[in-house]
Amino acid sequence: MTFGRVAVLMGGVSEERPISLRSGEAVTAALQRQGIDATACDVRTLDDLIKVADSYDLAFIALHGRWGEDGTVQGILDTLGMPYTGSGLAASALAMDKLRSKLAWRGAGLPTPAFDVITPQAPLDLTQYMLGFPVMVKPAREGSSIGISRADTPEMLHEAVEIALKYDDEVLLEQWIDGTEYTAGIVGERVLPLIRLETPRQFYDYTAKYEAGDTQYHCPCGLNAVQEAEIAELCLEAFHTLGAQDWGRVDVMVDGEGKPWLIELNTVPGMTDHSLVPMAAKAAGMDFDTLVRTILEVSLTR
Repeated sequence: MTFGRVAVLMGGVSEERPISLRSGEAVTAALQRQGIDATACDVRTLDDLIKVADSYDLAFIALHGRWGEDGTVQGILDTLGMPYTGSGLAASALAMDKLRSKLAWRGAGLPTPAFDVITPQAPLDLTQYMLGFPVMVKPAREGSSIGISRADTPEMLHEAVEIALKYDDEVLLEQWIDGTEYTAGIVGERVLPLIRLETPRQFYDYTAKYEAGDTQYHCPCGLNAVQEAEIAELCLEAFHTLGAQDWGRVDVMVDGEGKPWLIELNTVPGMTDHSLVPMAAKAAGMDFDTLVRTILEVSLTR
């Protein structure tokens, strides 16, 4: 399969820009090692994307967070007639929005933790608060655990909401699930081996993801074959429910009774050689270069 000139879109303008630059550099190097004509393109504006569309044949999107992962760049590329990897405008926007992802999953009968939403027009009112504690407090449209806190008391809840409101005018309150976190990478219609995440911190936050040296990743994940297959099937159904395509990663909590709960879908997961999807691909016998090429092939075929 020939790809022509490939622009690896990275950087962007979101809070996740530093991670995106690392992903884009790793993807570009992987493509170049395979003789593919790939160029790293740090894009921040509409003009940047117009120049890319004029000069390249295909975009590999390695942008994380708002603007690059929320459907904005996808919509621009659609308008410019430039093919790209990953989900389209609608699925990208829906997956980036944690609140509306959960509404879609709940509407489809899929398990996701109980939740509520806070906005400047509907501020936190403890007299109407029904979730109990602990609770996770999240900006509705951020990634990489940016602005996320766990609240164990009403006082902590007020503080966590104020932090989250700095990043988004909609804040998701999500019932804490006491259990184990797993993540499922998806490429095409294939669910990669699950990874079990273990951190001594309260939860898998930004520090645990990118800075701490004590986060552990278990793959094989420790579940028996039947349990892992059931969770993989749930994750693929969650992926399809939001209209995602080509590749992504679904995060799941499994409670003490063994029940899985859908947390979120990432349509452009991290793509450094230490990221979770490459880690799962390696466990499935697919090295980083092959993974990157496979994502391109799946996207171009589609």
